[in-house]
Amino acid sequence: MSRPWINYFLQSFLAMVAIFVVLVTLSLQHIVIVASIGASAFIVFIMPKSKTARPRNVIGGHLIGFMSGALCWYISKFFHQAEPIATLVMYSLAVGLSTLLMVITGTEHPPASGTALATAISGFSFKILAALIISTCVLSAIKYALRHYLKDLV
Repeated sequence: MSRPWINYFLQSFLAMVAIFVVLVTLSLQHIVIVASIGASAFIVFIMPKSKTARPRNVIGGHLIGFMSGALCWYISKFFHQAEPIATLVMYSLAVGLSTLLMVITGTEHPPASGTALATAISGFSFKILAALIISTCVLSAIKYALRHYLKDLV
């Protein structure tokens, strides 16, 4: 069986373009969010047939991750000075809560737990939320437009 080298280059290039859009939208101070979108780009463009690469999972998973992280960040603000260990518990809870909610809603997307953790640590921001929505929609739109050409590479 021949290796689809053209797909390797094309699909890696598409992941690069998607991350460029994210970097233009977000500032580098939110790099940890960019990292979770980078992992999403890998799933979407290297494993496009995977359940976790579906738009419902990519967009929904990151939104759940963001909301879980924002909730835990808000709660952790009450403990920040008094009990540092409580803050760490809230960071961990963000990951656990996002995982639970993704499984319950059928929007499993592993990188979205990274979004939950990043949001719990860095805090709520409309700019991050907008960048997440834009970047996950861009990933999903590119995947949809090229669905007939994208192949699972792993």
